[in-house]
Amino acid sequence: MLILFTIATYLIYRFSKKTYTKWAIPLFHPLLLAPILLIVLISFTHVSANQYMNDSKCLTYLLGPATVAFAVPIYRNLPIVKKYIGTIIISITTGTLVAIFSTFVLSKLFHLQSDFIISILPRSITTPIAIEVSKEIGGLPTLTTVFVILTGIIGGVVGPSVMKCLSIKTPIARGLALGMGAHGVGTNKALEYGKQEATFSSLAMIFAAWITLLWGVLLIPHLMNIHRIF
Repeated sequence: MLILFTIATYLIYRFSKKTYTKWAIPLFHPLLLAPILLIVLISFTHVSANQYMNDSKCLTYLLGPATVAFAVPIYRNLPIVKKYIGTIIISITTGTLVAIFSTFVLSKLFHLQSDFIISILPRSITTPIAIEVSKEIGGLPTLTTVFVILTGIIGGVVGPSVMKCLSIKTPIARGLALGMGAHGVGTNKALEYGKQEATFSSLAMIFAAWITLLWGVLLIPHLMNIHRIF
């Protein structure tokens, strides 16, 4: 079953990607369509979710090399990074703080439980890093993954309209906004604008992951203490 489920997962993702390429509507986004098809597959084959995850873990192991590969775009675009390093750090630091504080405030307004809050606080970074941050701060990685995907899809769909309304036209601003707001999905969307937008979106996604790792140690524990007091 190990090879079968690995191949099935890959084929379902490829099918979902081709479907979204042909009919680019949010419902057919690969990150939304593929999980739905996998749920149907698991239900049809009467296999437990834990067994399926165990039998398709080869793909999970690829998250590690994918994380390390984030260094490649930084190396290729080192001159751009040096030129705009101040803008990148200030923009992304602000973006990560807005993401964490807005999530925390909304969670308090909806009276969510501690386990739920701490799991969704790292929702605005790419999945491999979000899972590690969630583990580090005591969250539920599976729940974190769901909200990372939702954040990416919503950001990728709504982001271009927001930028159009705010007249955001420069490549650096578009790229940083999409990478910070919708990580991998935003970077894919940035490619439709151009190479510069995609480059800055990749850089935003990488810097957001690094900075959020710091917030996982320096900020999130204090927010959870505030949550327990109030």
